[in-house]
Amino acid sequence: MSVHVTAQAGFGQGTNELYDRVRPSYQDFSLDYIRDVAKQTVSVRIVEIGAGTGIFTRALLAHPRWTSDVQQIKAVEPSAGMREVFEKTVIDERVTVHDGTFDNTGSALIEDQAFHWCPDYDKASAEFARILKPGGSLVLIWNLEDRGRARWVAQLRDRIEIHEQGTPQFRLNLWHQTFETVSYREFFESPVEKIWPYKLPTNVDIVVDRASSKSYIAVLPPIDKAEVQADVRRIVDEGEDKVWIDKEKGVFEYPYQIFVVVAHLK
Repeated sequence: MSVHVTAQAGFGQGTNELYDRVRPSYQDFSLDYIRDVAKQTVSVRIVEIGAGTGIFTRALLAHPRWTSDVQQIKAVEPSAGMREVFEKTVIDERVTVHDGTFDNTGSALIEDQAFHWCPDYDKASAEFARILKPGGSLVLIWNLEDRGRARWVAQLRDRIEIHEQGTPQFRLNLWHQTFETVSYREFFESPVEKIWPYKLPTNVDIVVDRASSKSYIAVLPPIDKAEVQADVRRIVDEGEDKVWIDKEKGVFEYPYQIFVVVAHLK
């Protein structure tokens, strides 16, 4: 499995405990939606590619509409550091995690917060079709800060995005090219995309740590990273359009969006 150099470094050893602690989980309504559109109703066998530290896996296994129907989850994660955290945090005999591929084993293939790193969309589409059983479903899912609902979020995104250095970030929508490839059109039906807004309770420390967990921030030299962190803290403290939940405790709303793409094999 080919991994972008920034992802290799940014999600390497020593960075993933922070990632697992501060990145948002996946909202119940998005897992409900995936369950509704998945064609297989019982004994679901899932291949999860780019499983990271197990944030999505844990959410899925804890969801009442999924937990009793999941027969098996075969997780693939190329980062050794992320696999290490995954193995510590996902404790379920139905789940395994490896650095590798599987043959024709999944009724659902899920890629969470990862597909934008893909280096070859046509090859990926062919590989997805190879892994999935007949009638299987491909699910892509992402969480992203919603810069359109609060000026402080837009300012934060502007501050950190200058360090992306040409990496294929989700927000750029390069991954949309997948649906025009020869292999995708050969094997899959037209994709269905859904976007939902939501909000999370947060505080300034979580916002700073979450920004620091971005791969392109994690790889910065210490002095540059400290400057980013100081600027993010200032942006949050100034807080244009900030909505307080509990001002005394420093808790406010963090606007987010969740993106889900579902495609069924032909």
